[in-house]
Amino acid sequence: MRGRWLVAVLAPALGGCSILAMPTMPDWVPSFGKKTPEAAVARPAPPEATPAPVVMRPRPAESEDVADRVVAVVNNDAITLGELQENIALFRQENRGRVGASDEELQKQFLGRLIDTRLQIQEAGREKITIDDAELNEELADRMKRFGAKTPEELEALVKSQGLSYDTVKKRVRDALLVQKVTRRKVSLRVSVTEQEIDRYIADNREKLEAGLGYHARHILVLPDGTTDADVEAARIRADVIRTQIVEGADFAELARKNSGDASAKDGGDLGSLKRGELAQEIESRILALSAGEVSRPFRSALGWHVFRLESKDMLEGDGLQRARQQVKDILYREKYEARLEAWIKEMKERAIIEVRM
Repeated sequence: MRGRWLVAVLAPALGGCSILAMPTMPDWVPSFGKKTPEAAVARPAPPEATPAPVVMRPRPAESEDVADRVVAVVNNDAITLGELQENIALFRQENRGRVGASDEELQKQFLGRLIDTRLQIQEAGREKITIDDAELNEELADRMKRFGAKTPEELEALVKSQGLSYDTVKKRVRDALLVQKVTRRKVSLRVSVTEQEIDRYIADNREKLEAGLGYHARHILVLPDGTTDADVEAARIRADVIRTQIVEGADFAELARKNSGDASAKDGGDLGSLKRGELAQEIESRILALSAGEVSRPFRSALGWHVFRLESKDMLEGDGLQRARQQVKDILYREKYEARLEAWIKEMKERAIIEVRM
């Protein structure tokens, strides 16, 4: 339980982190690494527009401290094997029993995630974006409130019980806030959805949008007494008489109880609230062609003659249309946001030198 609590503390929302390459990964707060001395990296600074070379290096000698082994360098910023393993361990702990991927597969996925995040942190530095102590303390206080820690000292004790330092936690939260800010500036504020785009989407996808709308109807089924043409015609006449009575003011529910051969007869023919697609298309299309309160003319199926009354139906108009417009706006915004996020990270990679040493 304490382990899961700590995972939550270390995972503030990272709206700016790239999730496009790894749609199954959660919004982790990644570990952020130490600076690698310039001499240790031993490479010249690249021109601004030079595409990022990815250099595969042999594994260092086994005598090197395993946790400090550098698995990737993003410009002059190192990512260590310890950081990578720590993120994988936290992920497995939060998803205990539900992770089928091997450590090797997770290493590849998480390393790509850490590289993307490191680029975002570096971009925040170039943009002179900072997080002051008040913002950091507010974020930590919010997490303490959400997960039951009453004081910073209690949080620090929980952190230490997991083998981490409180300074490490604070740095990760600070870096996560940096990513949020720089992503807002570089992505969120550059994405917008116009009313014309919403109109066009609704026009092109009206049928799909209406598929989730509901309607309410009542039903009377008049069964023929036999299989001859005369029996079928007699049933049609009875159905037409019933419809006329309803149109003239007779109670639909009472007539359904007395005359309907459908299972809904005991409920006065009430079919309840239905979603589009629940009934056979031939029947549903006839019901939805009615206006609210209108009674259908009898029509025949393999069972007999049907009379329907449409009680109500949701439409893409009024409040329903406004809700649909908001949903469409959210869909279009997310599509544009993800496209812009992907393009932004690609731009940063083209300007960077990235060395993978796995």
